[in-house]
Amino acid sequence: MTFFKAAKMKKTLFVGAAVMAAAASGLAYAAGGGGTGNYKMEHVHWHFKGAMGTYDKAAAQRGYQVYREVCASCHALEHLSFRHLGDKGAPFYNPDFPNPNDNIIVKNFAADWQIEDIDSDTGDIIERPGVPADDFPDIYPNAAAAAGSNGGAIPPDLSVIVAARGGGADYLYNLLMAYDTPKPDYVELTPGLHYNPVFEGHKIAMANPLSDDLVEYADGTPATTKQMALDVTEFLAWSADPKLEQRKGAGLMTMVYLSLLALMLWLSYKRVWRDVEH
Repeated sequence: MTFFKAAKMKKTLFVGAAVMAAAASGLAYAAGGGGTGNYKMEHVHWHFKGAMGTYDKAAAQRGYQVYREVCASCHALEHLSFRHLGDKGAPFYNPDFPNPNDNIIVKNFAADWQIEDIDSDTGDIIERPGVPADDFPDIYPNAAAAAGSNGGAIPPDLSVIVAARGGGADYLYNLLMAYDTPKPDYVELTPGLHYNPVFEGHKIAMANPLSDDLVEYADGTPATTKQMALDVTEFLAWSADPKLEQRKGAGLMTMVYLSLLALMLWLSYKRVWRDVEH
């Protein structure tokens, strides 16, 4: 077989594979396996996006309230400790308490949870109020218990959910807002599943978790579904990347330093070679 015939055959096979892939994608979409169907994704202007972006602390504080009063019944924050809430850049950071373990608000939040521990005297398993040094506790004792309480589905950990899902904060926000989208006739739901066009496969075990006035915000902000979705997404964006502000600050200082260094090197070059023709 000549080189040209082989190249032509490879091209034909490539085109054929592309057509078959496109057809398969179309079938998957028609069956409800891809895209967002009749829901239009909303792209939110998040405060933490961009080179100089920072978290909206007020929104993240409200978001923690939504997590605690709504999401925490099923979803854990496995990669966070209570003290992280009071770290620099965190929603409840207070410069009067550089050590977050001393932060009064963080102490109160921790004490609101019951932590399983071992009695040092008897060795018995006990429950005690949390302290800032404690990790956020597991919601269920094991995966089987989690699945048994949620129709066979294990609720995912939320501490890194924004970083773990494609689309990040926009995905999570739209997932929470898409529950009211009318279900197309071609989507068939089995008992225990709910239609959500943003979720992969469009069928999700979690029922709509939000509704207007589900919580009463401490700062008086109206607790609409949209507001709660924005706030809890802001909080979970922080939990997925708690050092974002420090990292961006360090990056800015590094760029300033490198710019000054480049200027000094250029001036040095001009001075050293000022008497030499180029």
